[in-house]
Amino acid sequence: MNLPDYVRIVEVAPRDGLQNEAQLISVADKIRLIHLLADSGLQTIEAGSFVSAKSIPQMAHSAEVISGIQKKPAVSYAALTPNIKGFDAAIRAGASEVAVFASASESFSQRNINCSIEESLHRFGPVVSKARNLNIPVRGYVSCIVECPYEGSVLASKVAEVSSALYAMGCYEISLGDTIGKGTPGVITEAISAVANKLPLSAIAVHFHNTYGQALTNIYAALTMGVRVVDSSVAGLGGCPYAKGASGNIATEDVVYLLDGLQIKHGLDLNKLLQAGDFICNKLQRNTQSMVAMSLSKLSSQATK
Repeated sequence: MNLPDYVRIVEVAPRDGLQNEAQLISVADKIRLIHLLADSGLQTIEAGSFVSAKSIPQMAHSAEVISGIQKKPAVSYAALTPNIKGFDAAIRAGASEVAVFASASESFSQRNINCSIEESLHRFGPVVSKARNLNIPVRGYVSCIVECPYEGSVLASKVAEVSSALYAMGCYEISLGDTIGKGTPGVITEAISAVANKLPLSAIAVHFHNTYGQALTNIYAALTMGVRVVDSSVAGLGGCPYAKGASGNIATEDVVYLLDGLQIKHGLDLNKLLQAGDFICNKLQRNTQSMVAMSLSKLSSQATK
């Protein structure tokens, strides 16, 4: 095995975690969540998304959120920016880095961003070019690396093709997403291997949803291949507006517990993550999806009886 000695966790709850929630969260509460997450030791936090407010109402006030954050120098506050208009707005608001979002599935690309894969890459070109001229890091996402909710299985070669295009364009890192959470270690490692043949392993991150309970298993498989960056969402918040049935991302608390068990450093304070998870779950009036948070809560409750 080629387990890394350190893993960077990219926290996606304020964007990917909240975007599918029907109950709108106030600007002040989003800022509070981001502050709590930053206090836990996270280095990269997805703070918002500059997409159509009509399509994703939860992200309508991302500019206010990002501009209102009391930013820490060691933390990168990222924003999803699908076009130049969104990019300009994100930079004006104070985003530290931006992200573009492609798909390895033609059908998902059409449903998600209303264009083909080739057209999406063409659209992202000016965004990445302008960002590089301004020394703004750009992260690339590739969704549906295993299966698409509309067309079924996705070829690993297609995942590698799209990932390579984004990397060649100037994205410093490519996050590979199992959008509907159907992946198991065999197909996940096949996809990662195909991408690693096109770009450095150090530029690959993984972003797994836990719909079928496989996310931690798939993360472990990715770690054994040497992947050093993992996306996760505090309290397991998340889902995809364009992928019916896709449940939340893997919970950050659960990833931290796994890394602790493997003696892999990550720099995060689990107790502070639990506080952040409790805060946002209370605001959403829902239970955490983190198995670690649920277990520790039960233990704490029993101890006080």
